[in-house]
Amino acid sequence: MRFRRGPVSLLSGCLLLLVATAGFAQDIHSQSQDFRVVTLTRVLDHPWALAFLPDGRMLVTERPGRMRIVSKEGRVSEPLKNVPAVQAGGQGGMLDVILDADFARSHTIYFAYSERGEGGAGTAVARAVLGENDLRDVKVIYRQQPKVGGSLQFGARIVQTADGNLFVTLGDRYLRDQAQNMNSGLGKIIRIRPDGSVPPDNPFVGKTGVQPEIWSVGHRSPEGAALNPATGAFWMHEHGAQGGDEINIIEKGRNYGWPVITWGIDYDGSKIGEGTAKAGMEQPIYYWVPSIAPSGMAFYTGDAFPKWKGSLFVGSLKFGRLVRLELNGNKVTHEERLLQEIGARIRDVRMGPDGLIYVLTDESDGRLLRLEPIK
Repeated sequence: MRFRRGPVSLLSGCLLLLVATAGFAQDIHSQSQDFRVVTLTRVLDHPWALAFLPDGRMLVTERPGRMRIVSKEGRVSEPLKNVPAVQAGGQGGMLDVILDADFARSHTIYFAYSERGEGGAGTAVARAVLGENDLRDVKVIYRQQPKVGGSLQFGARIVQTADGNLFVTLGDRYLRDQAQNMNSGLGKIIRIRPDGSVPPDNPFVGKTGVQPEIWSVGHRSPEGAALNPATGAFWMHEHGAQGGDEINIIEKGRNYGWPVITWGIDYDGSKIGEGTAKAGMEQPIYYWVPSIAPSGMAFYTGDAFPKWKGSLFVGSLKFGRLVRLELNGNKVTHEERLLQEIGARIRDVRMGPDGLIYVLTDESDGRLLRLEPIK
């Protein structure tokens, strides 16, 4: 390995029908913290993302095209109604979901999914009002263009900033040269308003032949993103090819290199692009060789795990690990790999309002896990 720098009443009518395999717990000793892994449920079908509701329940997406509510005890609702149709298959389907900062008043959510259309499929972002057992007033606020064939590399993490605007990560859809094409939404990070319009201070507004939503370029398959609570900066990670998974701090108008520069190689062992560095293109603050296939990202700011406070957590699909990174400012100083005992691909990781850590596994009998400290 190489390293580089609703109110509660709003949802009270949800039918909780699926029986969860709740209560199973496993004690784990790690180099930094002993903890217990509690299985809240294992009846989710390839869950992709979770968001915490004000009462502690969780809104969970399933890649085949569903959303469900999971109680704090692990009871799982029927699928919510009025969820848009997705093009499910491969890496596509129902993907990220977040609550609006004003959810307690507006009950608004944002979600990303792979949408079928002319030419193939692309990532779409929609907003909706979360009802008792359905979505209401669903409106698509962004559609990735062009739509292309295939079922790989949609990206699709959503992060809302303090000004209410949304960052959305968009994969290159396995068409690597599109990541440098400024008139393409493939391989980009975009910034839009909550209604889908373009903020006037986006870096490429008014430039001919450039999609105005674009905030940064040169990305491959970004499947994790979060705001650093210490600085407010937007951090994200993305898959490399054969090696070269990266963590980047995203700045306005910057080019992050793919596929011109990368720390990985192609799947057939051949070189990609021009090397590992080029003037005018950003370096990652950290990278993995071999790849860990990262997904999900969360900064830990809670008090339940004092030795983990300030750490960055990243899921690993390839190795079935939860990766904990110790930080000193913008530098990664130590890596620890956790959860090898559960033997499952980690799709998402979030810190709960209770200060505990919640993890989704990417399986047909996908698990929702809660990490609790052993005192």
